[in-house]
This record gives sequence, structure tokens and C-alpha cells, in this order.
Amino acid sequence: MSKPAFRIAALAALMVAALVLPHLIKVPYFLHLIILALIWVVLSQGQNLIQGFTGYVSIAQAGFMGIGAYSSTLLSVKLGWPVWGAMAAAPLVTAVLALLAGYPSLRVKGHYFAIVTLAYNMVIFIVLMTWSSLTGGEAGISNVPRPADVGLGGFTWTLGDRVGYYHLVLLAAVLATALCALILHSRVGRVLLAIRQNEALIEAAGVQAWRYKLMAFVVSASLAGVAGALYAHFIGFLNPDAFGVDHSLNAILAVILGGSGTLAGPVVGAFAVVFLPEYLRVAETYRLVIYGFVLVVATIFMPRGLVPLAGRGWRLLMDRLRPSDR
Repeated sequence: MSKPAFRIAALAALMVAALVLPHLIKVPYFLHLIILALIWVVLSQGQNLIQGFTGYVSIAQAGFMGIGAYSSTLLSVKLGWPVWGAMAAAPLVTAVLALLAGYPSLRVKGHYFAIVTLAYNMVIFIVLMTWSSLTGGEAGISNVPRPADVGLGGFTWTLGDRVGYYHLVLLAAVLATALCALILHSRVGRVLLAIRQNEALIEAAGVQAWRYKLMAFVVSASLAGVAGALYAHFIGFLNPDAFGVDHSLNAILAVILGGSGTLAGPVVGAFAVVFLPEYLRVAETYRLVIYGFVLVVATIFMPRGLVPLAGRGWRLLMDRLRPSDR
């Protein structure tokens, strides 16, 4: 079997397994965690676009997720918009704010850009926390509605239960990954990778690098807005705690842990970031210490992430199993 055919068969098998998975899980809490992990896949793919492809570390991804979550929630709860319309508007609102924030901040480079985006996240969190007349402050907003059921011929897609919502976030994660794949394999993606390698050379060649960086930043924030809307309408309760700087750092860790600059890396990293702290609850007293230790060790000994490491191991195994020419 050729390599492209093998990849297509593997993707088809993976999609079939993903569709069947919720019907095989008997513990509702595990399905709850998988839904959160898929939401984090959308968030991490956006983070990977600006961090892995372009080489700029943004510490504002959770803040943009909060903008998307509150935009969708306020439009549906306060203004009475249909939930589907509110969810569709959330990434647009996030994109506009990211455009306004990214235009001046992308004029700086390196650590200065990271510091600027850190400040953005802190400002967003403070606004969400203190503007209590609009956001509810620390008390939050309750009774956030789920999207309405969708009728497809004689079939009804029920989104009020976990299984139906799982398929929604699975679709969002697949589309986010496909969007990043299209960008990566386009001219824009090649420019972004060139910016990561040598931005000065790109600018010397006459390419206006800041336009491509701004595009990546806005698309990254839009995906965070999608993740925020999915999160808000799944949890049903919203307060600013989920959108602090620590969650932006977790998005960065998800990309690094899975494999920065790869398409599968954010998927693996998102599941690791969601599930690893849960499995460490057995050691409740030392959970955060163990979690931090595991992340530090993984970063030191697997600097390229889990996906490139697994790919290298697979290639070595195939080389050993391939018959020799003799």
C-alpha cells in the first residue's frame, strides 16, 4: 500500500472510531472530559497556527476564548439570539478584537510580543471579572442554553445530551484541523514557516511579513472564539476563571507537548493537558507538583513533542521490519 493510501485508510479508520467512541463509553464523566479535550483541540490548533507555524508565542489564547464564550452567551441570554446565530457570531467578534489588538502588537518581536499578549489576557480577564453588570463578574452567568436540535431529513441531531454535543465538538475539531492543514499547505503557510525560520530574510525579499503574521493571529483568535462558544454552551455556566493566564499557558504547553508546528501535535497535546491532571487526582496532595514535573521532563527530553517522537519511532520500526536487499 502506498503512503497516501495508507494515510487515507488510517484517517478513515480514525474517524469511524471517533464516531463510535461515545457509544462505547459507559462512564459519563469520561465522555465529559473527551468533549472538553476536543474543545481544547480547537483552541490548541489556533495556538499552533501563531506559535508553531509562525514562531510567535501568544499568551492571550484563553483571553480570546473568553471573548468568544461571553459573546455567544450574552447574545443568546441577554439579547435573545438563537444559539446557533450567537455561536456563529462569537468568532467574528473575537476576530475583530484580535485585529485591533494584533495590528500594533505584531510590530514587536520575540519576547516583547509574548509580554504584550500576556498583558492582553490580563486585561480581558480583569474586564470580565469587574464588569459585573454585563458579565456577572465572579458570580458568572448561569443557564447558558444549548444549541437547538437539528433535523436532517428523518433524523434529528439532538444536542441536549452529551453524545449529541460530542459530535458537534468533534466536527469543530476536524474542521479546525482541516483549516490549519489548508493554510499550512498553501502559499500563506509557506510564508508563515519562512517567517518562523528567518523573518529578516523574508522582509528583505519584499514580503510584508506583518500582514501574514496578523492573518495568523486573527485566525488563531477566531478558533479560540469558536472554542469559547462551544465551551460556554456545553458547561451551561460561565465565569472568568476558565480564561485566565494559566489556561493560556496550558494552550502553549499543549502545542509544545504534542509537537509544535505539526497538525497532529495539538490534538495529542490537548488530550494530554485535559486528561493528565485528572489521572493525577489519585495523588491529590502532590498532583500539581507531579503534573509540573511531568511537563518539565517532557519539555526537556522531548523538545519536539510526542508526535515527532512517535513518528521517528515508527520509521525506525519500519526500517527494521523492511526486508534487506540481500
